[in-house]
Amino acid sequence: MARVLLVEDDDAIRTSLTKSLTTAGHVVTALAGGADGIAAVARDKPDVLLLDLGLPDLDGRDVLAMVRSVSDVPVIVATARDDDASVVALLDAGADDYVIKPFSSVQIDARIRAVLRRRGPEQHSEALRLGALSIDPRSREVTVDGSPVDLTRKEFDLLLALSRRPGAVVTKRELLAEVWGLPWGGGDRTVDVHLSWLRRKLGETAAQPRFLHSVRGVGIKLAAPETGG
Repeated sequence: MARVLLVEDDDAIRTSLTKSLTTAGHVVTALAGGADGIAAVARDKPDVLLLDLGLPDLDGRDVLAMVRSVSDVPVIVATARDDDASVVALLDAGADDYVIKPFSSVQIDARIRAVLRRRGPEQHSEALRLGALSIDPRSREVTVDGSPVDLTRKEFDLLLALSRRPGAVVTKRELLAEVWGLPWGGGDRTVDVHLSWLRRKLGETAAQPRFLHSVRGVGIKLAAPETGG
């Protein structure tokens, strides 16, 4: 069971989803406007947000950005666009998953369970230390040499995905699936860009890695300086 906040302006879809998700055992709060949705996220702290992009008062992408400024709640976005560029842009903007219209209530229920499974282990994970690097999944805080590192949400998620397998090489396809929810290839550029930003914030470069080590033709591994190569 999850506490679900549904933000959808179409009366028929909102009513149908509320009924089906309630039948599936979830507690659903359904709203029609983006502004009300943002307020409800901050006030009620739901377990997951289902967000339609075509809202009457605010653009759904703006709602997503404002939600991300006040909450780390998992967000599943409903969109009519299924091209790679649009999907990657939404995921980079802070969405955890997406559904393409039209969709079924069974699919929505499965997506809710999936995003909550991905989030669950973080709440009980201990902080990981690799040399001077410390990663705390519960507080989502990172330090290097004792100094805090200010990471975006996706940068942290990328680092966390690598930290779950310290010393092991993780492929870009695996990272796309785990961090961006994209189970197919073709998004290597997204991974490369975020790795570049992450490296800069960790005080290293691809040519002179400290923690993030590229294995040509295979992927990336996270390792302490004394064990990496």
